[in-house]
Amino acid sequence: MDAYDEPMRTQVTVAGAGPTGLALAAGLSARGVSVRVVDAAEGPATTSRALGLQPRGAEVLGRLGALGGLAARAVGAKRLTVKEGGRTVFRLDFTRAEAAHRILFVSQTEVEAALRERLTGLGGTVEWGTGVTGAEQDGDGVKVTVATADGTGTFGTDWLVGCDGAHSAVRDLAGIGFPGTRIVENLLLADLRADWTFDREGSTTWLGASGALIVMPLPDGAWRVITEPAHDVAAVTATEIAAAVRADLAARTGADGEPEVLWTSRFRVHRRLADTYRSGRVFLAGDAAHVHSPIGAQGMNTGLADAENLAWKLAAVIGGSASPSLLHTYEAERRPLAEAVLANTSTVTSLLLAPTRARRLLRDLLIRPLLRLPAVQKGLWRLTSQLGQHYRGSVLAAGGGPRRGPRPGDRAPNLTCRRQDGAATVLHAALDGRWAVVAPEGAADYTDAVAGVVGSDDVLTLAHDGREVLLVRPDGHLAWRRDPSDGGPAALAGWLRAALGR
Repeated sequence: MDAYDEPMRTQVTVAGAGPTGLALAAGLSARGVSVRVVDAAEGPATTSRALGLQPRGAEVLGRLGALGGLAARAVGAKRLTVKEGGRTVFRLDFTRAEAAHRILFVSQTEVEAALRERLTGLGGTVEWGTGVTGAEQDGDGVKVTVATADGTGTFGTDWLVGCDGAHSAVRDLAGIGFPGTRIVENLLLADLRADWTFDREGSTTWLGASGALIVMPLPDGAWRVITEPAHDVAAVTATEIAAAVRADLAARTGADGEPEVLWTSRFRVHRRLADTYRSGRVFLAGDAAHVHSPIGAQGMNTGLADAENLAWKLAAVIGGSASPSLLHTYEAERRPLAEAVLANTSTVTSLLLAPTRARRLLRDLLIRPLLRLPAVQKGLWRLTSQLGQHYRGSVLAAGGGPRRGPRPGDRAPNLTCRRQDGAATVLHAALDGRWAVVAPEGAADYTDAVAGVVGSDDVLTLAHDGREVLLVRPDGHLAWRRDPSDGGPAALAGWLRAALGR
C-alpha cells in the first residue's frame, strides 16, 4: 500500500520546505499540532538568492528557538553606503539601533538548515521529492494528492498551507490569482571570493547612468555582487556571468584580479501579490503569496513573519482557545504589509536600476538630500528592519489606553523585565511564542485572567517597574496596554475572549 493511502489524518500540511514553510511547521509543532511537510525538490537547496536576515526575521527565529549560531556565523551589517564613482553620496548608519538588531548577511540555505534542525528536534521531518498535485476541500478538510518517484497517493489534512514559492502549485490548485508585473528585465548575480578592500561591515552600492552595482560581504572572505549589465551583454553560462560581473566591478570600482567563483545566477525582478491569502481551508504564505525585488532584503523576512502570524493562530483554533474567525485576521494583518513592501522595494529598485534621466534627476536633486536627514534615516531603518511594521486597527489590538508611547498593534517595546524567579531579562529575549503579561509586581491576577482564556501553558509572566499592564501577543506585537485602574483583569479577559472569537 502506498504510504499516502494510509488513513492517518494530519492537522496541517505544509507544502514547501523553504524558510516560510519550515518556520510555519516548527511554530505549529512547538504548539503540539501534527504537521506534515512535503516538498517537490529532491533535497535541500544548496544555493540561494536570499541573503539578508533583518532584525524582524532574527526575532522570529529567536522565538522559534532556531536562531542558534546563525548570528555568530553571519556578517553583521553596520551600515549601507551609496557611492557615485569614488565619492560617498549617502550612508545609512545602523549602529545607533539596539545592539541585537543588526542586519545579518547570511545565506538562506543556512537559515533553512537551522530551521530544519529545530523542526527535527520537535519530531518533524521533511518529505522530499513529494509534490502536491491535487487539493480537494470541503467543510471538514482537504484531500491532498501528491506525486513521488514511486507514484501518486492521497491523504487527508484539516488545513493546507502553500509555502511553495512563486510558482506555487497550491495557489494554482486553489484558483487564486497572482497578478503582477516585471520591474527589471536582466540582473546578474555572482558570489565571489577575493581579497578585495570593500567594506566588510556593510553593503556598498555604486550608482551610474546604466544602473547600480551592489556589493555585499559574505562569510569566509566572500562577496555577493549584483549588477544590471548593458543590453548587449549576452552572459548565459556561469563563466560568462562571472566575467560580465567582474568587468562591471572593475570598471566602476577598480577591483581587479581573478576571484574564485562560488555561484552565479541571472534573473528578472517581478512584483506580484496574490488576490487573497486564503481559499477555505487553504492558505498561502511567503513567496507563494508575494514576490518582489530582492533590493532591501525583505522577501525571506516577510515570509518568516507570515509563518509566525499564521502558526500561532492556526494552533489556537486547533487547540480550541480561539474560534475559526481568528483566521480571518491572518490576511487582514499580513496582506497590507506585503502591499507596502512591494511598493517600497519596487520604488527603490526603479530608482537604482536602469533609471531614466527623469528618475536620476529625482534621485539626485530631491531624494539624495532627504536621505541625509536624521529623521529620514531613522524611518528608513524602521522600514528596512521591519521593526516598524504594525497591526494597528486589527481586532487583536485593543482600543483605548494611554495616548502616548507604543500603541496596541505595534511591535512591543523591548522593556527591561524580571522573570518569576527574579532573573533580569529583556522582553524580546524572554518571548518564546507564548502570550506575555508584562505588569508591575503583584499583578498575578492579570496572568490568571489571560490564562483563563488561552490556557495556563500559553502565558508567560514578566514584571517591570512601570505602572501599566501590557499584553504581548505570541508574535511580539502589543495587544493591550492599560493602567491597572483602567478596567482591571476582568476587562482584559473580556476583551481577549472577544478578540479570539470565544
